[in-house]
Amino acid sequence: MRAAEGTDGADRMTVLIVGAAGQLGQAMVTRLGSEHDVTAWTRQDIDLTRHQDVREAIGELAPQAIVNCAGFNQVDAAEDDQVTALEVNAMAVGTLARAAAMLDAVLVHYSTDFVFAGTASTPYAETDMPEPRSAYAQSKLVGEWLAADAPNHYVLRVESLFGGPHRRSSIDRIVDLVRSGQPAPVFADRVVSPSFVPDVAEASAFILRTQPQAGVYHCVNSGHATWLTVGQEIVKQLGRSEAALKPVSVGDVKLRAQRPQFAALDNAKLARAGHPMPSWQDAVRRYLSAS
Repeated sequence: MRAAEGTDGADRMTVLIVGAAGQLGQAMVTRLGSEHDVTAWTRQDIDLTRHQDVREAIGELAPQAIVNCAGFNQVDAAEDDQVTALEVNAMAVGTLARAAAMLDAVLVHYSTDFVFAGTASTPYAETDMPEPRSAYAQSKLVGEWLAADAPNHYVLRVESLFGGPHRRSSIDRIVDLVRSGQPAPVFADRVVSPSFVPDVAEASAFILRTQPQAGVYHCVNSGHATWLTVGQEIVKQLGRSEAALKPVSVGDVKLRAQRPQFAALDNAKLARAGHPMPSWQDAVRRYLSAS
């Protein structure tokens, strides 16, 4: 559903942002609030697992778009609390999707590279078959399926989010350790395509503004690298010694949940829709200059 064109020439919409207190949510409130009428919900405002309450509240608000930044993102904890992971990452998404469908509203939902097995040798495209290997990944994949209950749905897969108001990502940890002079452990054999939060927010604004073909889009910065290479780029841009990095192997670290070892995502579909993503190196440069 397209909003009416405003006097400034832009399509202004009423947008509900769910999970507005999180890393991505706070950035989304700031970015989308610059061109839309935003209502922000945190977990203090509503419990997403109380489905009837959610349906009634959204029906009363009647937004033209719902942006879901909420999620159970504790990957290892999900192995021991699979019910909560499924409730938040899947069932709640279905409720939001059905509410969006009733209102003919747009739904933007965020998923993850973890839906893939991580055994590929070239970046995964949206057409590649998911093969989740953890409870967290399974819950996120079911969430993708349920998001499709809204005809106007956009599932944006993000990966290794960094930047934004909360400094707790892998890149945050690497930067903090390098700046403090402590050795930063980095995987030498895990390949990623990091997602800079401001770039994800900008891509989301593009999606709402243009509403391309509905479906799944990979919303990561362009290119891919091992965490060691990412660390080396950080060290270079900070002007530090590579001795600040401590290469480790995925096999040397015991984690409760399995991670995809080759997690690179291909974002060409988003570029074809009209929004090419900046490179991860450029994103790191902007991140470091602002932090």
